[in-house]
Amino acid sequence: MQQVHISKMTGKLDGFKAISTNTVTNAFCIKMNSQGDSICRLCYSHGMLKSYRKNMQPALQRNSDLLSARLLDQSELPTLLDAFLRINAHGELINATHLENICRIAEHNPHCNVALWTKRKDLINKMFKTRTKPANLILIFSNPKIGKILDTVPNHFDKVFNNVAFEDHQDRQNCTGQQCKSCLACYKFGGTDIIVEAVKLNGRSVKKKG
Repeated sequence: MQQVHISKMTGKLDGFKAISTNTVTNAFCIKMNSQGDSICRLCYSHGMLKSYRKNMQPALQRNSDLLSARLLDQSELPTLLDAFLRINAHGELINATHLENICRIAEHNPHCNVALWTKRKDLINKMFKTRTKPANLILIFSNPKIGKILDTVPNHFDKVFNNVAFEDHQDRQNCTGQQCKSCLACYKFGGTDIIVEAVKLNGRSVKKKG
């Protein structure tokens, strides 16, 4: 029986685990990666998975196929031993089946805060018009527009993650490179709901030229 692959994170995300999918085969990601006004054009995942982390693609693709093709049986839902789980360290929601499987994983692990980053408001709105959002699922809207801080949390979401140029809105930048386990703003309900980070490329802040 094929199992959901859970990745052990490093760097800023050291201490966390994640359920991710394959960015480079996701039609939504491919489209967004080609749009010049989107943060997706600077996508770290596209660059990594096409080069020095190419060996990750098979495991992530298995997740893409497994999570988006059909609803998982109860016996296939992973049991988590952690207090927090990240969804989409790589990749994005593929379809409604993918989202429903994430909901089922969250409900199967009520002790674990499951944080899902997504730009797919279309899937979120359609799903949660007819389904109750799991109490431990934190939905974070990943704002695709660089430099345009979204101060209003969209319907059904809990938080917004914004990106700005390093030199801009420095007084509002509250995601400043610390390890996530030392902050947990994205992984706990309440507290800071509007998160702002300087744009990064290969882990480093992107500064304006000139």
